[in-house]
Amino acid sequence: MILTLALLAGLVAAWLLIGVVEKFRLGLRFTQALLYVPFKLAYRIADGRINIARNAAAPVIYVISHQSRLEPALMLSLLPEDTLHILDQASAKSPWLEPWRELGRTIAFNAEHIFVSRRLVRVLKGKGRLAVYLPDAVEPDIKTFRLFRAVTRIAMQADARIVPIFVAGARTLPVSLTPADKAPRRWFPRLSISVLEPMTIAELVARNPDQSSNTNALFDRFAEARLFGSDLNRGLFLAMRDAADRVGASHPIVEDVVSGTLNYRKLFIGARVLGRRFEAVTAPGEAVGVLLPNANGVVLSLIGLLSASRVAAMINYTAGRASVTAAVRTAEVRTVVSSRAFIDKANLADIVAGVEGGGAKLLWLEDVRASVTVLDKLAAALLWRWPLQPQNAAKPAVILFTSGSEGTPKAVVLSHRNLLANAMQAEARITISPADILLNVLPVFHSFGLTGGTILPLVTGVKLFLYPSPLHYKLIPEVARKARPTVMFGTDTFLANYARTAKDGDFSSLRFIVAGAEAVKPETRRIYRE
Repeated sequence: MILTLALLAGLVAAWLLIGVVEKFRLGLRFTQALLYVPFKLAYRIADGRINIARNAAAPVIYVISHQSRLEPALMLSLLPEDTLHILDQASAKSPWLEPWRELGRTIAFNAEHIFVSRRLVRVLKGKGRLAVYLPDAVEPDIKTFRLFRAVTRIAMQADARIVPIFVAGARTLPVSLTPADKAPRRWFPRLSISVLEPMTIAELVARNPDQSSNTNALFDRFAEARLFGSDLNRGLFLAMRDAADRVGASHPIVEDVVSGTLNYRKLFIGARVLGRRFEAVTAPGEAVGVLLPNANGVVLSLIGLLSASRVAAMINYTAGRASVTAAVRTAEVRTVVSSRAFIDKANLADIVAGVEGGGAKLLWLEDVRASVTVLDKLAAALLWRWPLQPQNAAKPAVILFTSGSEGTPKAVVLSHRNLLANAMQAEARITISPADILLNVLPVFHSFGLTGGTILPLVTGVKLFLYPSPLHYKLIPEVARKARPTVMFGTDTFLANYARTAKDGDFSSLRFIVAGAEAVKPETRRIYRE
């Protein structure tokens, strides 16, 4: 009994001591600090930027991504006590949240009825602070986007500054607001609070005068906070492995029309086997050409090269022999990974001649596959989670080549951080999850097909379905009917041509299409919506 009491006394003393530390470190009230301590310890919260929010001059609106039931309790513990928190009905009534609701002022609102803005404008004009919790799954053209419009209107009327706040990792908590099939649960993920500097709506619009509306300027700023919460220093291999840890090694991640489906574990095992072969014939940091179509093999080769700390030089085999020769010479490529079956089927003998004319040798995947032993497979199966070489996000990962329309092709060197940042910029603006299937028909030797169409799904756990050519206008609608993708990447020209040959229902599984490279015509939008 005495030992139990002593243990409890020790725990209370430790709790009080840590509370005192947090009070002075973050400038909290003591009751705020005490109620923040359990979260700090359980989730190892990185909270260094919360003082940006605490020190923001009023009037200010804290725009918080509401991913789980935890954010209101966290923000009541961390934001200034005079902040008025606008809570959803569940948070306003939840019994467990009662101690935290006592830390500040709260009101409830029904998401179906937009804020009564006059009252909130008066609060702000009186040098007040608002905390608004916006749904995590919001896209510009759906119903809940009107919440952004309401916040924008209130901020403009009160000339209030906006401070976006995003709690990275909260989406996977057991109390997540996202269904478990879209956000696999983790009991104690490490959380990181991303906070951006205060800016008025006018200042946000001034950064990009071409912005279509004030509300879109707010939406972009909100997305920046989400991007700021991403760890861009992991390197692509580790970022992909992190995704495998989140969704499970057995999660199907890549599929093509010939080889079938690979889960994360099989993908990394195959990539490690290939990476060992690449190591044997190339040097660390060397540019290695990749001459492959959109298929499982190109993903395996890319990850194998990343694991081995080689730079993947993505050869544009549609550019012609002279451009390929120039590209190989420009990037000083000595080895090019390709497939005999692909070369024969696509009739690319002249491109092979262009590669050899540039001074490079072909490494055939068929020969690599034939040389793999049972021991190689066993070693890869045991060590698939670890890269072959140390990873450095600042080092080059990929080389892309310009089209050569203004002379010889230029080599564009992109680091791990460049590519991961570009992919996560997309992830910050569209709502995707491991329940999605992304159909990518765009070639990986173009930036759109590589970053959005290939790297983005690999680092987010979205299943990637690869199709080798965007020019198969009659076949792609049939592929979409069978694969049932929910997300698709394309250009207006390609999308319009698919629509001309598609039958009713071919693309009916799609939630949205990401279109780039050229303007989207109204007719293309209309026919896909229909």
